[in-house]
Amino acid sequence: MAKQGSPSKINVVLYWHMHQPDYRDPDDGHYHLPWTYLHTIKDYVDMVALIEENPKAKAVVNFVPTLLEQIDDYAHQVFDFINDGKTISDSLLAGLAEGKLPEDSSERIEMARACLRANEMRMIEPYEHYRELAKLFRQLEGAPHQFIYLNDQFLIDLLVWYHIVWLGATVRRGNEKIDRLVAKGHDFDAEDRHELVTIIHDLIWHVIGRYKKLSDSGQIELSMTPYAHPIAPLLLDLNSAKDAIHDIALPKAKTYAGGEERVRWHIEEGFKSFEKFFGIKPKGCWPAEGSVSADTIRLFSEYDVSWCASGEGVLRNSLIASGYPDTDRPSVFSQPCHVGDVTNTAVFFRDDGLSDRIGFTYSDWHADDAVADFIHHIENIASQYHRHGEPVLVPIILDGENAWEHYPENGYYFLSALYEKLIEHPDIELTTFSEFLDKKPVVTVLDKMIAGSWVYGSFSTWIGDSAKNAAWDLLCEAKLAVDDYLQQVKPDPDQRYRVERQLAICEGSDWCWWFGDYNPGDSVSDFDVLYRLHLRRLYQLIDVEPPAELAEVISSGGGDAEGGGSMRRGGAGDT
Repeated sequence: MAKQGSPSKINVVLYWHMHQPDYRDPDDGHYHLPWTYLHTIKDYVDMVALIEENPKAKAVVNFVPTLLEQIDDYAHQVFDFINDGKTISDSLLAGLAEGKLPEDSSERIEMARACLRANEMRMIEPYEHYRELAKLFRQLEGAPHQFIYLNDQFLIDLLVWYHIVWLGATVRRGNEKIDRLVAKGHDFDAEDRHELVTIIHDLIWHVIGRYKKLSDSGQIELSMTPYAHPIAPLLLDLNSAKDAIHDIALPKAKTYAGGEERVRWHIEEGFKSFEKFFGIKPKGCWPAEGSVSADTIRLFSEYDVSWCASGEGVLRNSLIASGYPDTDRPSVFSQPCHVGDVTNTAVFFRDDGLSDRIGFTYSDWHADDAVADFIHHIENIASQYHRHGEPVLVPIILDGENAWEHYPENGYYFLSALYEKLIEHPDIELTTFSEFLDKKPVVTVLDKMIAGSWVYGSFSTWIGDSAKNAAWDLLCEAKLAVDDYLQQVKPDPDQRYRVERQLAICEGSDWCWWFGDYNPGDSVSDFDVLYRLHLRRLYQLIDVEPPAELAEVISSGGGDAEGGGSMRRGGAGDT
């Protein structure tokens, strides 16, 4: 049996990535989509609570600065509503808190439809009253003129139920107030709504502090993504997309002007935001979508980033390009990598097979069976490594928010059992990337790094088809207009920051993630509208007439992507 800290122990890192783009209207701050606060009261709360419940557990948690800023904004808005009656800038949350319901029938239909954006099997079907409300709405959805016969109480009940099911499992378990609301089931009044809003406020207000406390105690390591989640390698060089796919179609623009300056801006602003909320400069970084290139790693190294992470496809492509004869040798996947001899940033690579099993496979399994299968795979990996007498690191890296609505009880049973069994296992040691580096592991040196992301080892999710390329061309054109404005007008520091921050939001990865006919039409439309709105606001800030193309739809979608389009597989097979 391996001893604690023994080199023969299997080192496992659970790395949870928390990210939402900026959903706020750039003009008035109104939230166009509610996902930031909904994932906060469900997933971010559950994920921190499960680590709190297991004091011997360890994990790495990544936060994107734009997400932290929105959580903080929601926390203060709900606080101001409760204490001063101020309006909340989110239609759904305002509807619940204030009973502020639309009068227009089309807006009422849209609010009701929004209150059903939840996993049918896991979040709607288990609750009789919610299920009946959903059934009634869908019967009338095809005859919108009849919707006027549904009174305000119908919408109020939908709003209350929607927020109940979006509460985390750790919040609902044993909560007498929630149990009372569930038992009541309908005809919710102002007191019921106030009670629920107070619970929501407490969750949002304290969640960042709970992660900070775990970080301060050393139980988790916190890392960040550059400010607005940009695909840094593409900002640095659009042609880097050809590294992994030689014949990929690129935008008309040949380059993104001043890309290195923009990547530096995202890194520096990310550090400022992170230190504001957590009081520390993080040692590690999850580049947006695990997107890396040699130039990106050199920049991270310049900013003293100790480590970053990417996907298995990038490693395999880079090993082949670097002339490694055996890209399946276990040792290569157990070790951090350096790019050449000029960087000191270690790069870790995601175990795609095991990470994707959590993201896509285990949701339909019994929790105990899923955890047993997971540990069996780790033991198999260890047996391969141990034949070479080499230390083992298994990096499990995935979205920390979108998978859980597909699991019973928001993944509570699975994650509880996962932490428990990993802690108990005599040959497994939960650790963090920084702690693993402190053990001075062997480092693989990559002579060449093939630019790519954790998705398929390429950038094809963000560039290459007509809609994605059109979005890039709009961004490149806007960037040139911004450069001209900054050079000619020379605005004061406050105005300059407003322009640079708005540009940063437009540079985020989420817009192009959604563009494409393989994603659901409703979601594509939401992000298409918001992207063009952000670009128009950028032009307004620099007092330039937006191009006519911004009035045209970029992408309509229409597919039925796995996970609703919010997640992708890494592209590798099972480990």
